[in-house]
Amino acid sequence: MVALRLVVLKTVPSHVRLIRMISQYVQNALDRARYRQLEDGTFCATVPGLRGVIATARRLEDCRVQLAEVIEEWILVRVAHGLSIPPIGGHQIVVRKAS
Repeated sequence: MVALRLVVLKTVPSHVRLIRMISQYVQNALDRARYRQLEDGTFCATVPGLRGVIATARRLEDCRVQLAEVIEEWILVRVAHGLSIPPIGGHQIVVRKAS
């Protein structure tokens, strides 16, 4: 029982660190986001430096929520393809191949 507990304690911190790292990256990206209202009244959001990241919604807050989801998915796609993720606000996600 004690050995199992030690294994859990060793694996949880790295998982928690990964979640925090991604969350901090997304928050920094949201802080840098640029929003504009389109002619039809909807909102459009982009993040400078994150190519292809764009969100649109009828309300500004909905646009921000969608943008956060798009950034998370963008990170996952880049990781899956072995592509680098540019640093934002001093936060960087480094992708390494598993050995």
